[in-house]
Amino acid sequence: MTATRKIAIFTGNRAEYGLQFPIIKAVAAHPGLTHFLLAGGAHLQEDFGSTRREIEQDGFTIHREVRMDMEQDTLFATAQAIGSGILSLSRTLDELRPDFLVVYADRFEGLAAVITGTQMNIPTAHIEGGDITEGGALDDSVRHAMTKLAHLHFTTNEEAAERVRKLGEEPWRVHNVGFPALDLIAEGRYAPADEVCQRLGLDPARPVVVFTQHSVTTEFEDAAAQVRPALAAMRLLAADGAQVILTYPNNDAGGRAIIGELEALRGAANIQVHKSLGRHLYHGVLALCGKTGRGVYVGNSSSGIKETPVFGCPTVNIGSRQKGRLRAENVIDTDYDQEQIYLACLKALRDDSFRSACANAKNPYGAGNAGPRIAEILATVPLDGALLQKKMTF
Repeated sequence: MTATRKIAIFTGNRAEYGLQFPIIKAVAAHPGLTHFLLAGGAHLQEDFGSTRREIEQDGFTIHREVRMDMEQDTLFATAQAIGSGILSLSRTLDELRPDFLVVYADRFEGLAAVITGTQMNIPTAHIEGGDITEGGALDDSVRHAMTKLAHLHFTTNEEAAERVRKLGEEPWRVHNVGFPALDLIAEGRYAPADEVCQRLGLDPARPVVVFTQHSVTTEFEDAAAQVRPALAAMRLLAADGAQVILTYPNNDAGGRAIIGELEALRGAANIQVHKSLGRHLYHGVLALCGKTGRGVYVGNSSSGIKETPVFGCPTVNIGSRQKGRLRAENVIDTDYDQEQIYLACLKALRDDSFRSACANAKNPYGAGNAGPRIAEILATVPLDGALLQKKMTF
């Protein structure tokens, strides 16, 4: 009987965990795989919602905690957190000795994990490589560095797959599986409208605005100034009668400055502030904003680009953070400008022809089943010298 392979899956952030959920679920269900979930970063920070509770509520066991100390809101602290994450994760991986380490996307927590795994000769699979975000964050540099370190690549679209191959990766390592979050959406695994309205106290007859704005890492000193015009637009929408849901940013440098601006609006009429909605409720809100209701996503998160099209939800994308990201026809781009943001939101809420275009927008990130495809490849790819001994094709 063939022994099951041990798959260590690292998660360091609420947004990335929500995207990994279908992968964890598929790996856990695969008869040829045993999984170990490693959680660190913001999952363990109370300031950012201590989202480890969401993982546990989903029925998963956190097998090991990965301490990534980030006590301050600076790039120096980010570099220190990467170092502490490497120290913590290296001890865990030395103990577990998995057959694969699975890491997601482009954040500093994932970079720490990829460095650790590859330096310990542990085959490492990277998800969502090959994307482009040219908007002043460090995401592109981190993402492409992770690609060059990793041994297997699971991309969300064919453009990204081709970009990974052009980075010199051998074609057999690159698998275009689509966007994992769409697995759950395709299965209808999100809060229905009545649950969303009950839990958040929403009136389904009134417009809904959900807002998340992260700091731009290379401009983190400007994070508060960049979010103020958007929040001023949110106040105008609330005054118009819209129900505005503000959610916390990631734990990047500049994040706490944004939180301070959000908290100043707590208790304002028609505005509510949440550390984290959780994947189930968040996707339910996007559905309510899209085909099943009337609303809009506003901010600069990749979820506004990648997850909204499947719900027919309009997106007002603010600033430079998602510049260059592959997108559907449901996105309106604005600068950090109150009037631009406000008028774009009014178009998204009131322009029936635009909302119809959003409802029919084609999602360039696939249609689901990414999790099972990833699990099957992890279970069957040969674990041999060729996997670890990478070759540059150019």
